[in-house]
Amino acid sequence: MDGVLFALLAIVLFIVILGGLVLIHEIGHYVTAKSMKVRVLEFGIGFPPRAKVLRTKGETLWTLNWLPIGGFVRMDGEDGDAADDPRSFSAKSLRVRLAILVSGVVMNIVLAFVIFFVIAWVASPVVGVKIGQVEAGSPAAAAGLQAGDQIYRVNGEAYEFFGERSVVNGLRDHAGQTVSLDVVRVDGSRSSVSATLRPASDTNATRGALGVSKLQQSYNGAYVGHDIGVSAGIATQQLTHWGGLILSGLGDLVGGFIKDPTAPPPAQGPIGIAVSLADLLLNSGPVLTLFVAGILSVNLGVVNILPFPPLDGGRMAMLVIKRLFGTRVSLRAERLTYAVGFVFLLVFIFWVSGFDIARLGSTP
Repeated sequence: MDGVLFALLAIVLFIVILGGLVLIHEIGHYVTAKSMKVRVLEFGIGFPPRAKVLRTKGETLWTLNWLPIGGFVRMDGEDGDAADDPRSFSAKSLRVRLAILVSGVVMNIVLAFVIFFVIAWVASPVVGVKIGQVEAGSPAAAAGLQAGDQIYRVNGEAYEFFGERSVVNGLRDHAGQTVSLDVVRVDGSRSSVSATLRPASDTNATRGALGVSKLQQSYNGAYVGHDIGVSAGIATQQLTHWGGLILSGLGDLVGGFIKDPTAPPPAQGPIGIAVSLADLLLNSGPVLTLFVAGILSVNLGVVNILPFPPLDGGRMAMLVIKRLFGTRVSLRAERLTYAVGFVFLLVFIFWVSGFDIARLGSTP
């Protein structure tokens, strides 16, 4: 794809997917606030500066803003003022305020579960492996396999995205046997290839039964589905899996920054995410792109619950601290904490984005 068109696709996907995830997060705040009788002054689609007022009826101003990334909810008294107004955020009980703040995170987690569930239920992709290199004199070479060929079945067994088995497992299980391989050739043609695999005694961590290496996961456009119970179990497992990986990754990110701020971080910023989404859509299709949107929704939920101002978790932590220490935490100190935290977040985004740009510059 032309570079300009690819860039436009990356921008559109970033706005639609990341913006949509943030917007759903804010809908969680809005719905919960309204249900708790808190006055919502404005629901903004995108971030200021304001482009257009969409609706003025009622107590909530609905606006469209120029920066098309997500949105925001502005509640009466959320900055700690108007505590004498029974419908202000600051006048509500601690339990209510915590429920409003955590609702955005809950929405992202629920959305991720729904995405994983629907994919598992309707369209879990059948996956294979794309051969990067064929060893000379190997069973793969004897069978006529070449770099770029893709293997999807071993003795008729298919492998799906959410399954525990893969083509590599199938080859390892049949070591020493003659197997039938369903192959998609480099030119797109399909064929069935017979190969006699090396015995298990002649394999190790770097020497496989077929004699291929530099394998990449590939997709042939086929899908399988599961029943509702299995799909719910898969969705739950994916939530747990990705939530744990994201928490671990955040720890590595902070540790790496402290150790060496000049080293590339194990994370992508907005630019890297946009490029990755466009590349994924073009090379792996919409289902896998939707799956990554689910992961990003988990990521948004996990990050926002961290006790760092001005994230939701940081605001929740501040409410608890104020309950414990009362007036010793002034409104001015609270606002200053949020401002400092916001500056740190901006610096972090620019820092990660710098490495995104560097990676793009080094891509051939």
